[in-house]
Amino acid sequence: MFSHVMVGSNDIERSKRFYDAVLGVLGAGAPLRNQNATGQTRLFYRHDGGTFCVSEPIDGKSATSANGGTIGFKCTSPEQVRQFHDTAVAHGGKTIEDPPGLREGKLGAMHLAYVRDPDGNKLCALHRPK
Repeated sequence: MFSHVMVGSNDIERSKRFYDAVLGVLGAGAPLRNQNATGQTRLFYRHDGGTFCVSEPIDGKSATSANGGTIGFKCTSPEQVRQFHDTAVAHGGKTIEDPPGLREGKLGAMHLAYVRDPDGNKLCALHRPK
């Protein structure tokens, strides 16, 4: 359904350090760095057929996070959920909502962790037991 997800950053080098570490937990390698025709730097992380992008806003205004928006990352185990969370916090992210762990609900059991990146974007690490 999606070709990519892109978030804005007010400090592209800070974002690179954060996402290199956090997405590295999921197996993503170094991003492709691109500068568009008007000078904004973009980082493209490619992994398992998906692309996650971080960009300086092309309109020249400050990047802002989406109120009510969440970007979810699929994890392969409860341990990877915890590692995603702990790596995010160690690299400038902030833990939010309940502590990482198992949640039971109408959608079934899931291991979840929620963090905000250094620019305030809400990220979720999720693993669904089979």
